[in-house]
Amino acid sequence: MPKRERVVRMSVEQPLWRALTAYRLLTMVYAVLLFLSTREKFERPWVAAVFLAVLAVWTLATLPQVSGAARCTRPFLAADLVIALTGIMLTPLADVHAQTFDGPTLPSIWTAGSVLAYAIKGGWRWAAFASTPVAVANIAERGHPSQDTLHNVLLVWIASIAIGYVVEVARASERTLARALEIEAATRERERLARDIHDSVLQVLAMVQRRGTALGGEAAELGRMAGEQEVALRTLVAGGLARPSYVSEDSSQGAVVRVVDEPDAVLPAQAPGDGDGTVDLRLLLAPFAGARVTVAEPGAAVPLPAPAAREVAAAVGAALDNVRLHAGAEARAWILVEDWPDEVIVTVRDDGPGIPEGRLVQAEGEGRMGVALSIRGRLRELGGSAELVSVPGQGTEVELRVPRAAKARRGKAQQA
Repeated sequence: MPKRERVVRMSVEQPLWRALTAYRLLTMVYAVLLFLSTREKFERPWVAAVFLAVLAVWTLATLPQVSGAARCTRPFLAADLVIALTGIMLTPLADVHAQTFDGPTLPSIWTAGSVLAYAIKGGWRWAAFASTPVAVANIAERGHPSQDTLHNVLLVWIASIAIGYVVEVARASERTLARALEIEAATRERERLARDIHDSVLQVLAMVQRRGTALGGEAAELGRMAGEQEVALRTLVAGGLARPSYVSEDSSQGAVVRVVDEPDAVLPAQAPGDGDGTVDLRLLLAPFAGARVTVAEPGAAVPLPAPAAREVAAAVGAALDNVRLHAGAEARAWILVEDWPDEVIVTVRDDGPGIPEGRLVQAEGEGRMGVALSIRGRLRELGGSAELVSVPGQGTEVELRVPRAAKARRGKAQQA
């Protein structure tokens, strides 16, 4: 059984969380050693000892919280920032001379770890939010905004915001890369399935069509059905129209790419409502392809507003109904889709006997409004036009023109 490729979630920010964990441990040890080396200078060393003991226990106990974005919750970030601010404000109580000589605060550079956690978790806006109270607390602790204090505060503020911005850019790049890898894997899988189908199912259907036609009778009908299924399957495999929608999410857990199942394209009569989104017209015209109906379309998507695309598909369906009704079941039809900058042109042509001159006017007089309402009426509602050209003995051609910005002014055209 062939293996299918699967794109797993990456996380470029995970190394940042590991670095933050190491930073918090090292700066906690540094704050403790700094106090032990200068404890004789503190007027109230017990205040510093109690705070640093709490800081050490908190740092060790919360190591799992800084191991990844999922565990680094907002309550934890708020509590962590409160501890840092408390340590800053307790510094003058433990060491009065710290205000005079611009000495380090009790948590020292450990405070930057709290701000960096905000930056990695939420980006530069969160970093600016966290660094602002830290800056205010440092200035208030000094009692006067000295040059060194302002320098340190500005450094932490700018550095945290820069790191937060880098994290946001990394996440955006990660989402783009993950989406590209997912699409590449899906494309390879689709190509593999196309090869398998071509080597097995399509060849069998083609053989059934040839043999059934040669045998005649009921076998010929079976061959005709097999031919229709072959054309429909070949159109689906070659076009690859029904592609999944890739949604990138950023729930502070790195890039998450999920495949969203979307409903298959349906005909207007089955469409649930009239959304205002854009629809690829090819999706609605592909089901019309068959053994006697050929669809020629551009290689790229043909976007139209959803209501307009459904109305155009309904008009094409009405034209094909007329072919089957008036030209016979053996008539062939061709659908040509042209995508122009300002409009989309869909042409339906058949090889039937054509329409006698004056027959359409006579039909309208008899109350048979199929062409007038089902085709021309729909296009008129879209601001477009429908032209019908028929030469007796040379078939009929219906040309549907719809403006690019067409919007249906009614939810569903009524068919005569």
